[in-house]
Amino acid sequence: MNGKENRDTGGTPGPAGRTERTADRAYEDLVAEAVAAPTEGWDFSWFEGRATEERPSWGYARLMGERLAGVDAALDLHTGGGEVLDLAPSLPRLMAATEGWPPNVAKASRRLAPRGVVVVASPDDAPLPFADATFGLVTARHPVRADFPEIARVLRPGGSYVAQHVGPSSVFELVEYFLGPQPEEVRRGRGPQAEAAQARAAGLEIVDLRAERLRIEFFDIGAVVHFLRKVVWMVPGFTVEAYEPQLRALHERIGKEGPFVAHSSRHLIEARKP
Repeated sequence: MNGKENRDTGGTPGPAGRTERTADRAYEDLVAEAVAAPTEGWDFSWFEGRATEERPSWGYARLMGERLAGVDAALDLHTGGGEVLDLAPSLPRLMAATEGWPPNVAKASRRLAPRGVVVVASPDDAPLPFADATFGLVTARHPVRADFPEIARVLRPGGSYVAQHVGPSSVFELVEYFLGPQPEEVRRGRGPQAEAAQARAAGLEIVDLRAERLRIEFFDIGAVVHFLRKVVWMVPGFTVEAYEPQLRALHERIGKEGPFVAHSSRHLIEARKP
């Protein structure tokens, strides 16, 4: 997400106060706009002016582009709509990408086909549909999960896995607002050290492991709704109807107190196949 300016949501009390009808109308308009927005792909430009998120210091898109320029065969896992991969200035001779959600498969294919990328529909929990030792580089930005045995299998000796993962308790201020306190094992899930251990168990060597926690601000309730519709695993089964009381209360809270603040958790992991 990005966006630099606070957006007027209609939720700021005026000098003479406001009626409940005015507050409800602002809420209805913002939610309707968010529900109408498309959710496929990993293009977050809709949030411009409505939410901000700090970026990790390592600059994943730039790093990914540099690594892609140095190999002749690469695979991008869970590519979404292909937005991040398409930022790379140059791509290797053999470039493939996988994606598990059909709308994203279609979007990624349209975006990446002109650049010679083969986009393969592959369920997130299925073995990778490629032969052993095919790629010199495997990349992923925010994969649903990292199947390190499969990553190790498709990498050539000397090849690398370079990825940015979502870490533990990411955006849990928002998750727990809707779902209540989460069990400690859920909060600790996806920890960088645990994932590094999984990579080592698959025969990979850890070259780099860095983690950061980053500030997010949601400026209006529409941004919250769109985020939860787009990042569906945050609040499973989220619908506006199911969570309307909480959404209305949060809309009022943002209007009175300012942006809702949460924190994302990210880690960079680079692993090499001996």
